[in-house]
Amino acid sequence: MKKIVQTAGRNALGEFAPEFAHYNDDILFGENWNNTDIDVKTRCIITVVALMAQGICDNSLKHHLLNAKNSGVTKNEIVAAITHTAFYAGWPKGWAVFNLAKEVWNEQEGALTEKDRYQNTLLFPIGEPNDAYAKYFDGQSYLAPISKEQVFIANVTFEPKCRNNWHIHNATSGGGQILVCVGGEGYYQEYGKPAVKMHAGDVINIPVGVKHWHGAGKDSWFSHLAIEVPAENGSTQWCESVSEEDYNNAVN
Repeated sequence: MKKIVQTAGRNALGEFAPEFAHYNDDILFGENWNNTDIDVKTRCIITVVALMAQGICDNSLKHHLLNAKNSGVTKNEIVAAITHTAFYAGWPKGWAVFNLAKEVWNEQEGALTEKDRYQNTLLFPIGEPNDAYAKYFDGQSYLAPISKEQVFIANVTFEPKCRNNWHIHNATSGGGQILVCVGGEGYYQEYGKPAVKMHAGDVINIPVGVKHWHGAGKDSWFSHLAIEVPAENGSTQWCESVSEEDYNNAVN
């Protein structure tokens, strides 16, 4: 079984409530969710039922519905679980959860595009085609701004084989970029160093002045949050494309 690693607590509350973040990431997910006495698929169904019984139908429930689907829970199984729970927890709660479940287990899934199916695995939107920066990418990418205040954060999504050019973040003070993988499988590489494979939850800190690129694997979509570190006179210096040889060497 693949070990479940969670960093959401530290990402959101690491400085404000470090003890709570520790309990969330290391105990709830690090120990409880990795306990093999119950398989992950069963844990997912139990969690959905518990949240439904409490009337919790926000993004946290959608996250666990997505997690259930990704862990192998079928549409018929989640429909049966919600219906059964509705008799005991309340019919209106069943309606509310079904509205979320329909988004996750799209009833016309067979007609969905690869992009639609991948979107169903993400908490963040894929967004629109990244046309403004298309000349700096090989392949199709998408951009969805998440935060435009205080610190700019965007979800950047790469179709399979898509990657951006070599580039450098410059600044006279501060600056750089942080990448947080939120879906799929991708790669980050600094010039002259081996590539680093990225999965959901992985974080890359990119210093100022380091030449690098990032993008998707050959057969997988890839999404990361791009967090711009506040800088004085910050800019991005775009360089040459990543050659096929360099890309193939990185992802093989």
